[in-house]
Amino acid sequence: MCTVDDLQEAKADLARWNERWANYSGNNPDKYQADIKAAARKVRAIEQALKDQGVLPLTEKEVLEKKLDAEFPDARSKEVVEYKGKKYRRRFWPLERSSSGKTVTEWGKSWELVKQ
Repeated sequence: MCTVDDLQEAKADLARWNERWANYSGNNPDKYQADIKAAARKVRAIEQALKDQGVLPLTEKEVLEKKLDAEFPDARSKEVVEYKGKKYRRRFWPLERSSSGKTVTEWGKSWELVKQ
C-alpha cells in the first residue's frame, strides 16, 4: 500500500536524477537515462495506486475515462464510440521507449472528445 509520503519521495528522487542529468557535462547521451526512466515509472505507479485507493482525487477527465474504459474495454486505437450522446476517440501513445528508441516499452492511453 502506497502513501503520499512515498509519492513525494519518488518525485524527489526523479527530480534528483533530472538535476544530475542537467548538470552532466560529459559526452554520453545515455548517462542517467535508465535511472530517470525507472524513477518516472515509479512516480506513475505510485500516483496511480493512490488514485485507485482513493487517497488522491481523480480529475473529471479521469472519472470519465474510467467510465469509458469500463463501457468499452476492447476499444482499439482511433476507434470512435458514443457515450451519453457524445462521441469519443480512443488514443494510444508511447509513454516510454527502449534505449534505442525503436521499441515502445510502455503505452499511454486516453479518450478524446470528437468534435461534431
